[in-house]
Amino acid sequence: MATTLPLLEPTGSSALAACCSPVTGGVVSDETATTLARMFKALGDPTRVKLLSMIAAAEDGEACICDMTEPVGLSQPTVSHHMKLLVEAGLATREQRGRWAYYRVVPEVLRSLAGALAPTAG
Repeated sequence: MATTLPLLEPTGSSALAACCSPVTGGVVSDETATTLARMFKALGDPTRVKLLSMIAAAEDGEACICDMTEPVGLSQPTVSHHMKLLVEAGLATREQRGRWAYYRVVPEVLRSLAGALAPTAG
């Protein structure tokens, strides 16, 4: 029997987050595999992993795009592109405040991804 990922709406965001059952617990559905692959693909770039870690480590758990360009050594449009991919994958949320965008990590999604790879008791 296929295991499916129910999709949740994170509070204050239109991004979708997955509540993941372990992929080691049985064959996942095509939809689940697609959702997980999209999220893991977003994390498949070292710059995006670094950006996500910077946000998670930031005071108040959020970071302005204006503060993320220098540490990764990339232009603001390039960092914005990386952040767009993380938001589309449901790993971060974005809030526009005037001219600048502020980002937060979606911790429940990261926990779900980690849990998706956890071995099941057999």
